[in-house]
Amino acid sequence: MRIKGLHCHVHKMELKEPYSIYYESVDSCEGVFLRIETDQGMTGLGFAAPDPGVTGENADQVFSCFNSVIEPYLKGRDVFEYARIMESFKISLPQNPSARAMVDMALYDLIAQKAGVPLYKLLGGYRKKITTSITIGIMPLEMTLAYAKEHLGRGFKILKIKGGKDVEEDIEKIIRIRESSGFKIKIRFDANQGYALADSLRFMKETADAAVELLEQPTHRNDLALLKQVTQKASIPVMADESLLSLSDVFQLSKQSSSDLINIKLMKTGGIMEAMHINSVARAAGIKAMVGCMDESALGIAAALHFTLSRPNVEYADLDGHLDVIDDPFHGLIRIKEGIIYPPEASGLGWIGRSETFF
Repeated sequence: MRIKGLHCHVHKMELKEPYSIYYESVDSCEGVFLRIETDQGMTGLGFAAPDPGVTGENADQVFSCFNSVIEPYLKGRDVFEYARIMESFKISLPQNPSARAMVDMALYDLIAQKAGVPLYKLLGGYRKKITTSITIGIMPLEMTLAYAKEHLGRGFKILKIKGGKDVEEDIEKIIRIRESSGFKIKIRFDANQGYALADSLRFMKETADAAVELLEQPTHRNDLALLKQVTQKASIPVMADESLLSLSDVFQLSKQSSSDLINIKLMKTGGIMEAMHINSVARAAGIKAMVGCMDESALGIAAALHFTLSRPNVEYADLDGHLDVIDDPFHGLIRIKEGIIYPPEASGLGWIGRSETFF
């Protein structure tokens, strides 16, 4: 099955509610959509969610990669040589992980369609659903409590609270959320690199009675020694997120025992194939994984979900990045009920048979 044609499109999507994390405020996102057509009349879809602060790219750079590298290389290629294709792009596009993820996604979409099964089954089919957290950005206390109540009212059972700017405020939010919601729900906290060692330890000590499930990326992404100090002294599991971009990163994290958990995002790792390698290294080291996401189309979330459901070592999911996106061309692809996220059951990523007029 050879690639006959490719189409790429940049699409800006506004968010219903702007939000803040430690190092930025966000009110919109730009996605890059890819369509690959084959000589057998099949169509594969891919998506990139570039972010200068995470993946080191923007949408224009991804689109430029498509024109200068991706399209010329892929035309005429056999889809089933996907390992060779992706290895080539690791060499030619080393600083463009979301561009590589976009291609990886489209190739897997085609292969699973050819097999006639949903992608999660092609990848291993370990489970059929998973509970996802829903995120609350940095905002005043009363707004945080109101959003928590709203999300819980919609059936979500795991709240992920963003912080890192003011440890005292973060502590108060966690305690108040637990007081108002009880212990039937889980609370995760993401400092997004905002804490020093003292902040991390104070946060864990003063929220001990609130039973926080995990502390995500408390320290700066490049300071693995500091992250290791937090992990060694922590009373709850510590997760690496921004510190993990590549296979080399997970090797260093596991070798140095710098974190208890890792957060795998397809956009920062370069796609499903690389994510599987990263997860295997983590599993060998006894480190459990979460699959997370960016602000992105449901198409990107679908790819992350298919990967999540295929791997036994992935025990956590944070796949809510599509819920606040306005004008998502792939709205409705993902189903969430009572906080549980379900994959599409159509073959491939699940969009087959629906309208493709977006391209």
